[in-house]
Formats: sequence, C-alpha cells, structure tokens
Amino acid sequence: MTERDDLAADLRRILRNDAWRMARLAEARALALPDWWLAAGFVRNAVWDHLHGGMSTPLNDIDLIYFDADDTRPERDDALGERLHRRSALPWSVKNQARMHHRQGHAPYESATHAMHFWVECETAVAVRLEANGELLLSAPLGLVSLMAGQLSHNPRHANPAVFHERVARKGWRQRWPMLKPVP
Repeated sequence: MTERDDLAADLRRILRNDAWRMARLAEARALALPDWWLAAGFVRNAVWDHLHGGMSTPLNDIDLIYFDADDTRPERDDALGERLHRRSALPWSVKNQARMHHRQGHAPYESATHAMHFWVECETAVAVRLEANGELLLSAPLGLVSLMAGQLSHNPRHANPAVFHERVARKGWRQRWPMLKPVP
C-alpha cells in the first residue's frame, strides 16, 4: 500500500465516521447528476476538524459540483440547489463546472476534476462521491498530502497568489484551525 493509498483510506475513514456528511452524500447521489462530487469545504473542513481534535465546524455552504456540457444554464444549478435545500434546509451551492471556465478566463474544462485543477488552494481541490454500492470515490487532482498534513497552500496553477492570501484572511481559517501550517 502506498502513502497515497494510506491517505485516501484515512480520508474515507474520516468521512464514513461522519453520519451528517454521509447523509449529504446520499442526498447528492439521489440527483443522479453526471460527474458529481461534494467538494471544497465539505471535505477540507472534515479533515481540518479531525486534525484539531474532532471539532465540528458548520459549513457556510455545501459545494456540489458536477459536469454536464449539454446543459450549462445557471438556472438549472439554482433549481437543483433549491431542491436540495427543500429536503434538508441546508445551504447547498450547486455549480456545473462545464461553464466555470468562463469565470476564470480559461479554456473549457473537460470534467469536474479538471476544473478543480485550477482552484485557489490545493487543500480545497478535493472531492468525494458516494457510489450506489456504498463506495466512497475520491477526486484529488492536486493530491491529498497537504490536506491530510494540515497545510494551507496556494495552488501554483492559480495565477494570482494575492487571491489566495485574501481568501485565507477573509475566511479566518488560521484562527478557526490554528494548527494549520502555511506553505509559502
């Protein structure tokens, strides 16, 4: 078993032991969206909470990403988010990654995982999906090492490090999780 396999197993264990997150994964799976994932703070905060002794930080939103080049209407995302909100009264944020390249001035993305290659922080570009057989699939195009080590690092593919520093300050991550180690 490689270090990557060990880290993936550890992440799956953290997520499986969180009944609240497993319920959200089941709700998202019920939509049957193509190439869907729960990403960003949904995964990142679970790990950082675990590394800080098992705290439970509420999420500002639950990031459901998917990739469907055949229907990129923002109204679809809004309707899907509203549908999930009606079921759980939680702050869902649904975004089709097939149109997100426009916001960033990039060439079109090929998949949800490809879109995550360009997210600001390495530790945010991690996602999970619950398969019908109960398996948890992970997508981590920038790897799991920094997330599982409690690091906070700028994605070198994101052109503007100032955006990273502004996000870290605005979101208060170092105050909420004081053991995070910044990576220059």
